[in-house]
Amino acid sequence: MTAKATLDWEAIERAYRAGLLSAREIGTVHGVSHTAINKRAKNFNWSRDLKAKVQARADALVSKAEVSRLVSKETVITEKIEVESAATALADIKLSQRRNIGRCLELANTLLEELSSSTDMRGDIADLIKQLKEQADDSADALELASRMSSFPRRMKSMKELSEIMKTLIALQRQAYGIDESSHEEPYEDRLARVMAGQ
Repeated sequence: MTAKATLDWEAIERAYRAGLLSAREIGTVHGVSHTAINKRAKNFNWSRDLKAKVQARADALVSKAEVSRLVSKETVITEKIEVESAATALADIKLSQRRNIGRCLELANTLLEELSSSTDMRGDIADLIKQLKEQADDSADALELASRMSSFPRRMKSMKELSEIMKTLIALQRQAYGIDESSHEEPYEDRLARVMAGQ
């Protein structure tokens, strides 16, 4: 057993007052008999008055750690929900834009086919114009329409406009599908809105 002079009675007193260990367990740790500890505790009026405080503090630390764990878990879940929600909204927008671009391309192709048909029929339209000129004055509106349809400058203008539209739509489509990696000053959402508005 360790000599009294080398015993750390302050540490023994703190352990005793904390009330978590028995006198025998404290004695084992500090190398002194439990009877000596009990005798000194009685002589110096040590009380195990900190046990309740120690237990309360330990419970508070456990509760704090548990709350922190739950909050961290909830934060992760909340972030996951927010990311999923934002990603879904963005995906809906992108899919809608792709559909709009697809519809615009279909319309442009239809107009291109109509222009091609009117060009192929220019001989028939010329015959129609000739017949209308030979008829009465009440065919003036039909004659004007046929003349416009057969007009080369008008067909060229339509072709030029359609070419510009197709060029813009194809560029938009490439951006919407991530094919075009080059940067653009105007976001493709703005370009799409401008095309849909006929600007």
